[in-house]
Amino acid sequence: MDDELPEAIKKCLKILEENIDILSNLELELEDQKEDEISSGLELHHLYDMTEDVAESAKLKRAEFNLMRRKVDDP
Repeated sequence: MDDELPEAIKKCLKILEENIDILSNLELELEDQKEDEISSGLELHHLYDMTEDVAESAKLKRAEFNLMRRKVDDP
């Protein structure tokens, strides 16, 4: 029985490793769906704040992309 437990854990870890991308993609899709929900009753200053947040998020994503591209290009 004791020998079977480490094997079972190894199998579970292997399954998790194989499916981690799928799980993370699901998480991102759920977050995107939450962001896509329409909020009613927003005031103008809330819309400005949201616009600034989106712009900052886009800048961060672009910076992350550029960083990863530089890492790949560097020998």
